[in-house]
Amino acid sequence: MRVLLWLMVCLIMGLPVAAQTTPERIATGGAQTLADIMARQNGEAVDDSFRRDNTGDPDQAAALDQQLGTRGGVSDPEFWRGLRYGSADVRVSAGGEVATVLVQDGGLRWLAFRAGPLRQYGGWLLLGTMALLLVFYLLRGTIAIEGEKTGRMVMRFKAFERFGHWLLGGAFILLGITGLTSLFGRVLIIPYLGKEVNSTLLELGKWLHNTVAWAFIVGLVIIFVMWVAHNLPDRTDLVWIRQAGGIVGSKHPPAKKFNAGQKVIFWSVILLGALISLTGVSLLFPYELPLFAKSFAFANDIGLAGLLRLGELSETMAPQEEMQLAQMWHAILAFLLMAIVIAHIYIGSVGMEGAYDAMGSGEVDEAWAKQHHSLWLEEIQQGQNGPPKPE
Repeated sequence: MRVLLWLMVCLIMGLPVAAQTTPERIATGGAQTLADIMARQNGEAVDDSFRRDNTGDPDQAAALDQQLGTRGGVSDPEFWRGLRYGSADVRVSAGGEVATVLVQDGGLRWLAFRAGPLRQYGGWLLLGTMALLLVFYLLRGTIAIEGEKTGRMVMRFKAFERFGHWLLGGAFILLGITGLTSLFGRVLIIPYLGKEVNSTLLELGKWLHNTVAWAFIVGLVIIFVMWVAHNLPDRTDLVWIRQAGGIVGSKHPPAKKFNAGQKVIFWSVILLGALISLTGVSLLFPYELPLFAKSFAFANDIGLAGLLRLGELSETMAPQEEMQLAQMWHAILAFLLMAIVIAHIYIGSVGMEGAYDAMGSGEVDEAWAKQHHSLWLEEIQQGQNGPPKPE
């Protein structure tokens, strides 16, 4: 205030203004300095102990607690600083320790990440994936069935297998659409359709997202139980990878029921889907199922945090912090899985002739099966004809 008054007097009276150096902290009465403000604007770390620790004298406050008028050692700024940094003496009748957190400003960092890097990099990941697939299609076209179709059909997936696949896939598409609407609605829907449309879509999308999530989890369990045995790595996968699934070389490499590419998609769906489900359930029940504080404590105990040079991870978090971290990881993992699923949809539709039949009718032409899954076809034919008879 003294500096400001001096500047005003100098400007009014026309006096020369001497260059001012950054005052010491004590000269500001404990307030932040120009250096603090500039450092924060530049994204640099700022030591906020001058505010965090400047919350009044508790002993003096207790002695003057019954006094009318002045609050003694606890002024309003000190009181609000105590609330912000969680050091104020807050007493609640219900809710436990988490209910004493009245001010939690970590949401500002979460909002900045959500509106910035998450939208930017996540959006470019999906657009980039579709652009690469378009280029690949223009260069390679649809992978056609070699030779003529035989007309003999082979059962590839039974009805229950197709049910599990479409339950999982359909649920994930709805989850992806509603999640993207929530993230991009403010920048893509409001400018063109208005706030009312965006609000309606968000309200409906939230209900759909929270409801369909359970169908996604059920579908994830179904396909894991049905197909995990067929997706374990084996030696044939090395040949498939070496020939890039037939892109390199004159013939398609032999494969069992699932080739190496399909196994990568399977395990990506299982692992990423499980983590997405875990963070999603934590978001639905943040007070009952906190996720990150316990995980961080475990990482500290086994030395993983130190090994990764992450320092000592926080083992105590408010529910708001848990939800912010859970939502961040939920969205990041969902973007990765969406990119993988887009590639899977491309292969199963326009990318490969006859691929959709496997999940449409469940039957594929024998020529297609021999081209893409020759080892699996041999097992099917051997099972139909029975074991070879002894000579």
